[in-house]
Amino acid sequence: VQLQASGGGLVQAGDSLTLSCRVSGRKLSWYIMGWLRQAPGKQREAVASIRWSGGIQKYADSVKGRFIVSRDKFKNTVDLQMNSLKPEDTALYYCAAKVHGQSDYVNWGQGTQVTVSS
Repeated sequence: VQLQASGGGLVQAGDSLTLSCRVSGRKLSWYIMGWLRQAPGKQREAVASIRWSGGIQKYADSVKGRFIVSRDKFKNTVDLQMNSLKPEDTALYYCAAKVHGQSDYVNWGQGTQVTVSS
């Protein structure tokens, strides 16, 4: 599976921003697609995930109620809609993939920077 993320940028607190990840590869129905982020000096955090087949979503408590992850099977994209952004959401965001049942993400796209100013 190959992944290519886009959509980062500089926004103000309270704004919305949508990240998109273009997905290519075979047997995508086996995979869970995730969005993870890493801020300078902090550990990488899994933000949201969605099963390609069935669309089951999971969210970190830090973004629950503000972020929405979705996938489009026709466009082969996984989007992360981020609402009510906070300065603490500033990070390098990655899309990643793992086969359902694996503990770690093994396929990674390049990061896209999100900066939220106060």
